[in-house]
Amino acid sequence: MTPAPPSQHRADKPFRLTRRAEFLRVASAGRRVAVHGLVLQALEREGGGPARLGFTVTRKVGNAVVRNRTRRRLKEVARLYLGAHPIAGVDLVLIGRDSTRGRDFAALTDDLRRALGKLGVAPGGRP
Repeated sequence: MTPAPPSQHRADKPFRLTRRAEFLRVASAGRRVAVHGLVLQALEREGGGPARLGFTVTRKVGNAVVRNRTRRRLKEVARLYLGAHPIAGVDLVLIGRDSTRGRDFAALTDDLRRALGKLGVAPGGRP
């Protein structure tokens, strides 16, 4: 199987924040809300386009295996929710907490929905 050309992007895979500078920009200039299962940071960006996502889990949550499992849960929640309710013109950083790991998946999805609502990020809208 040959990989898709870089110009094509899979519909179910979100655009990602990958560089530390991008995470720091969202943390310093963006808005932040904490809900039971996660912390969400959002920063409006120029030029619109689909939302870009970043995921992080601190060492306080556990060892590498626990942190990676927590990050995978956040990625899946974001993929499913934002796939059904796309948003644009914003950078989002989802931060995993200790409670993210054991939180029911439906409750975690609701946490993301509530966090986006509290920040005023609506489908197709901006914070």
